[in-house]
Amino acid sequence: MIKKNLKLFYLYSRYSLKTIFQARMGIILFTLGKIIRFLFLLFLIYIVFSKTRLVKGYSLNQMIIFYLTYNIIDSFSQLLFREVYRFRPQVVSGSFDLILLKPHHPFLRILVGGVDFLDLILLIPYIFLTIYFILQLPTSNLQLLSSILYLFLIINSLLIATAFHITVLALAILTTEVDHTIMIYRDMTGLGRFPLEIYKEPVRGIFTFIIPIGIMMTFPAKALFNLLSWEFILLSFVVSSLLLLFSFQLWNFALKKYQSWGG
Repeated sequence: MIKKNLKLFYLYSRYSLKTIFQARMGIILFTLGKIIRFLFLLFLIYIVFSKTRLVKGYSLNQMIIFYLTYNIIDSFSQLLFREVYRFRPQVVSGSFDLILLKPHHPFLRILVGGVDFLDLILLIPYIFLTIYFILQLPTSNLQLLSSILYLFLIINSLLIATAFHITVLALAILTTEVDHTIMIYRDMTGLGRFPLEIYKEPVRGIFTFIIPIGIMMTFPAKALFNLLSWEFILLSFVVSSLLLLFSFQLWNFALKKYQSWGG
């Protein structure tokens, strides 16, 4: 079964790559726009730290790692889940019926069936830049355990992203709406570009414990800097598990309500 699913994932990804290269000018403009946005915000971080040495106790190097970690998680989730953005027409037109009839789980098509290789172009430099700035950290801050926790918490963040996208798919069936929901998700995750300490309460608490953007985007870097207690590390894994469970339950509920042809 796993081998069959991997083969289907490969086929869907291959077709997605062919579709992407049908608009070569679009590839250039899209990638250029992402690079400009990334460099602009990186320059903004530098400008802020040209005026002050520390912001909320974080150095320039640490703030850059926060920003790069956000970009890794965000780019990886977009790389995998780009097909979610295209789900609404399938519900409205009724073509989702044909996907449900396939002898494999529909998530292979509607969740990870449209891998966006354009995000892979930027994901690789993000990873190398992150490694570079991590190696610039003081030796006392850089430990093997904290580095391992950093990697595991990034994986945990991708599980939270998965739960969010499954929830969006379920809401699309219930409301035939995707665009606004996914944009709300993107706007909220944008708060995680920087540590949540820069925000005042109750915003900080809301986006840590109620809407776990802080857990998703900032906890990995905090663990790397040895600023995260074991209680919060365990909390992050509990939250991702509960969110995945909730998203699957909501998905099953939405399927029961699905009436085809946008009903």
